[in-house]
Amino acid sequence: MNASPTTSMPRALPAEHRERLMKLAREVSIPLGTRLFEEGARADRFWIIRTGTIALDMRVPGRRAAVIESLGHNELVGWSWLFGPHSWHLGAEATTPVRAWEFDATAVRALCEEDPAFGMTVSQWVGDIVAHRLRSARTRLLDLYAPYGSGGMR
Repeated sequence: MNASPTTSMPRALPAEHRERLMKLAREVSIPLGTRLFEEGARADRFWIIRTGTIALDMRVPGRRAAVIESLGHNELVGWSWLFGPHSWHLGAEATTPVRAWEFDATAVRALCEEDPAFGMTVSQWVGDIVAHRLRSARTRLLDLYAPYGSGGMR
């Protein structure tokens, strides 16, 4: 999927806030097939993809995990780090080799508390992503498991 204006970090954060966030970034390479996180595990970091693709998936009882969405260039991987109890709501796996910026969640949350304007901007950005991912998850699960799919409702 292509990055939407609400999920793409460069478009979502003002330059000043983007620069502050990027000071906390660490470049990482993630090999194909690597599980970044599992549902229920502690959410202590997040990533912004530079190159490659990561699939978000959801466990479905009695079935294989359902891929909910594929993320690519400039998209945020992980939002559970911002909201208590800081545990992942989905799983994630690299479907290609990935280069990304990795962020320590504790450091970013501290920066959000220290600078309320920055915190509000980051919270709005992540909140928009959460809303988008919930809609994607609903539509994908209906497409996979409902008798007549999602019926085109988006």
